[in-house]
Amino acid sequence: MTRGSKILLVFALVALLAWAAGAQEEPIKIGVVDVDQALNSTEEGKAAREELSRKQREAEAEVQPLAGRFRDLQEELKGKRYVLSDEALFDKQVELAELQNRIDNKIKELQGQLKIDQGRLEAPLRAKLAEIVEEIGKEQGFTLILARGTALYTREAIDITDLVVRRFDKKS
Repeated sequence: MTRGSKILLVFALVALLAWAAGAQEEPIKIGVVDVDQALNSTEEGKAAREELSRKQREAEAEVQPLAGRFRDLQEELKGKRYVLSDEALFDKQVELAELQNRIDNKIKELQGQLKIDQGRLEAPLRAKLAEIVEEIGKEQGFTLILARGTALYTREAIDITDLVVRRFDKKS
């Protein structure tokens, strides 16, 4: 769904809610939650972010020896370019290209694994966050709670992110 269609959908929802609320004579109460900020601000979210950072450092450490070997081989090739036979030069260039491919493949593999790990760590937090937002919405009589980023403009007064973070940490 494109950003324009999301915005149009949000405006249509707000218009529908305004029409429905007018029929019920209840005031419309709208809240906004910055989901990413909420996740990063909770204790569990901070722990997940730290684990992801640790895994990223481990991944970088795994690639470093290959990258070091690549640099060494590049320097060796640069220094011996004019003294090597054509066949030896070709062999070194092939070795360099193969090493570059191994590095690229390893990086893609590690990036894929990091994405999987991020999803594994964030999915339960997002589910818990959604439950808390729903709970707050029911308790405090919100008509609609939007995720920040789906609306073009919101007043700070309707941002309930801090309330969601406090409730999230309290339940942990």
